[in-house]
Amino acid sequence: MASEMEHISGRTIIFGVTGGIAAYKAAGIVSRLKALGADVHVIMTRNATKFITPLTFRVLSGNPVAIDMFDPSHPHGTEHISLADMADIVVVAPATANIIGKVANGIADDLLSTVIMATRAPVLFAPAMNVHMYENPIVQGNIEKLKGYGYSFVGPEEGPLACGYEGRGRLAREEEIIKAIAEILAKRFNG
Repeated sequence: MASEMEHISGRTIIFGVTGGIAAYKAAGIVSRLKALGADVHVIMTRNATKFITPLTFRVLSGNPVAIDMFDPSHPHGTEHISLADMADIVVVAPATANIIGKVANGIADDLLSTVIMATRAPVLFAPAMNVHMYENPIVQGNIEKLKGYGYSFVGPEEGPLACGYEGRGRLAREEEIIKAIAEILAKRFNG
């Protein structure tokens, strides 16, 4: 934990939450990152707000939650550019097949996908979805394509899924996601 704190403390983390049942688990990750000293800014997709409220993330992060691409009340001006520029890392957890497919194919049609396209910071995806979706050759091809572009992935894990299936598709454990974030930040800032 000391090593994680060393690499995470003082860093700005843009944390994307997409619309999957595992969205509730993102609250614990955001809370832990904040406790480790990170400045966490959450971006939620519209679908994510169906699973967990923006208020949860506003309280846990201590920052406004961004949802809309053109929110005139947001303090960052041209929001997608300012959030992209302030990022030391962008983390997407849970990362649905939808966001993975969008980014892999250059689609930037909401705030999160636009920030990912505009950032020069490393991006970490933590996939979570139904096992059959995860194993779909299109999803696997999109993951391999993104890895080829230098994007990072952690998980998913195998186990029982919310849909009643068993298999690979569970969001990686909080500790594994935090460890992956710390490793990426250590590599970025310490060579």
